[in-house]
Amino acid sequence: MTNTKRIVLSSDHAAIDLRQAVAKHIAAQGWDVVDIGPTTPESTHYPLHGQAAAERVASGDCTLGIILCGTGQGIMMAANKVKGIRCGVCSDVFSARMIRQHNDANMLSLGARVVGEGLALDIVDAFLNAEFEGGRHATRVDMIEA
Repeated sequence: MTNTKRIVLSSDHAAIDLRQAVAKHIAAQGWDVVDIGPTTPESTHYPLHGQAAAERVASGDCTLGIILCGTGQGIMMAANKVKGIRCGVCSDVFSARMIRQHNDANMLSLGARVVGEGLALDIVDAFLNAEFEGGRHATRVDMIEA
C-alpha cells in the first residue's frame, strides 16, 4: 500500500522555482516528496512531465501529485489523459478545496506565471487538507471515470 503522505511533483522549465518552493513547503508538513524534475532551465515539453507525474499517481506509487507549467493548463491536460487521473488547475484556494471535496481530484496543477509563491502555497494547503465528501459526489466521480 502506498504511503498516504507520498506526493509526486513535476513541472516544465517555466515552473522550476515554484515547484521547488512547493516541494520544500510540503516536505516541512511531513509529506514524502518525489520530485521528478526537471532541474535545469532548458526548454522542456510539459506533456512529458504531466504524463510522468500522472503515471506515478495512477500506479499507486504516489497518492497525490502536483504539477506546474506556465499557466498550469497544458500540463493538466496531459495528466488527465492518464486513466484514473483527476487533475484540476487552480489559481484560487476555493477551487483547490472543491476539486478535492467534490471531484476527488488526485492531482493539482498550478500556473507559475499566474500565481505568486504565497498564493500557490495557500492553494497547495487547501488541496492537501481537503477530503473527498463522497455521497452524491461519488456518483459524479464514477461518471467521470466511466
